[in-house]
Amino acid sequence: MNESNGSSEFSRRAFLRDSSFAALATMLGGVRLSARAAEAEQQTANPPARKVKVGLIGLGNWGRELLDQLGRLPQADVAAICDNYGAMVRRSASKAPGAAQTEDYKTILDNKDIKAVIVATPTHLHKEIVLAALQAGKHVYCEAPLATTIEDARAIAQAARAAGKVVFQPGLQLRCDPQRRFLLPFIRSGALGKWAMIRAQWNKKTSWRFTSPNPDREKAINWRLDRATSLGLLGEIGLHQIDQVSWFLNTLPLSVSAFGSVAFWKDGREVADTVQAIFQFPDQVQLTYSATLANSFESDCETYYGSDAAVMIRGSSAWMFKEVDAPLLGWEVYARKDAFYKETGISLRADASKLKAQGDQGRQEAEVVDPPVYFALQTFLRNAQEVGGAVEDFVSLYGDGDPKALAEHLAKEVHKLPAPDYLDGYRATVLAIKANEAVNSGKPVALLPELFELA
Repeated sequence: MNESNGSSEFSRRAFLRDSSFAALATMLGGVRLSARAAEAEQQTANPPARKVKVGLIGLGNWGRELLDQLGRLPQADVAAICDNYGAMVRRSASKAPGAAQTEDYKTILDNKDIKAVIVATPTHLHKEIVLAALQAGKHVYCEAPLATTIEDARAIAQAARAAGKVVFQPGLQLRCDPQRRFLLPFIRSGALGKWAMIRAQWNKKTSWRFTSPNPDREKAINWRLDRATSLGLLGEIGLHQIDQVSWFLNTLPLSVSAFGSVAFWKDGREVADTVQAIFQFPDQVQLTYSATLANSFESDCETYYGSDAAVMIRGSSAWMFKEVDAPLLGWEVYARKDAFYKETGISLRADASKLKAQGDQGRQEAEVVDPPVYFALQTFLRNAQEVGGAVEDFVSLYGDGDPKALAEHLAKEVHKLPAPDYLDGYRATVLAIKANEAVNSGKPVALLPELFELA
């Protein structure tokens, strides 16, 4: 699951936050690393001729944000919305005026016209819905983490692996963000030198608590504050940034040490409102992660430190800061540079080496302003359309009696957009579960390789 305010407030605050940070970046002297808007537009070009009929299950804060993003996607036809609390269905109806409304997700799965479902319920409720959706032959987008236990996460991943005719995509939205995809080969190229450490953070002053005159409903909507149903800040929020580090480094951590406390919201909650964690990666590289619900200063960002340079990522922007003894790569001579106090950062963007030819001022390219989840949903729908169409064509010609031949056909003929898969979702969920375990126990937790493998 993900934290979100209403979409308009979220967008306004994000704009103000990123604008302020961009000004700070300019003062510090960073060289900016960002994908051009045109690069992102390539993903939206040539939408499929037919829309994908989608059912959205779970209409809490994040579910309604997903509904907003689906409304902006030409590939999406929101055919049904569902929540087990009728008031939430009625509250969301205006966002999808043509959609059927239901409190029972099974009615969505029984609808043969609906080809894809998005599961945005609380984490501990994912398993039953996802397994039923895959069994019904639906393409599934499941929010991350997949589950609150390794057993449930493994069951989801194994079912997704076995469902060869459909797309399964976990909600690891940063992996679909054009900015991060642009940075991936750069980070892995060795341009930063020998790895030293990584820092990441998520700070937001918000209580995570909701009120209701109905005691049972209040308990249900505050599932994040209950250890029995929540993976806490590290699992429900930190998961995305932690997974990004594993993705960028192309390796998994060996252990995690973490601790947390209720530093501010002393309202009887069980789940820490402030956490810190250290993940030990191979070659003695450490990720230090922190998150708090008590303060919003510096918001969220990630910084990668190497012996030759550091890269700082914030929203849709990134900067490289080179050491004075670092070798010259060549392209950075022509790249845009922003001042950060006494440091100079080099902009990491797809057209960085071309800016010099545009004159001293450079051409101001539009920033990628769509949130990562927009691209994640876009990717899911495009891939669902491609795979679904290919399956229909194959079955119409050869029938559905040869699963192996169908799998070979899909592997050869379908060219999907890059996206996280069931194994990525499973491994990220294992990290979330074990990190939360370290917080609750106050003891280091070993991350053995077999934990990350599916039987």
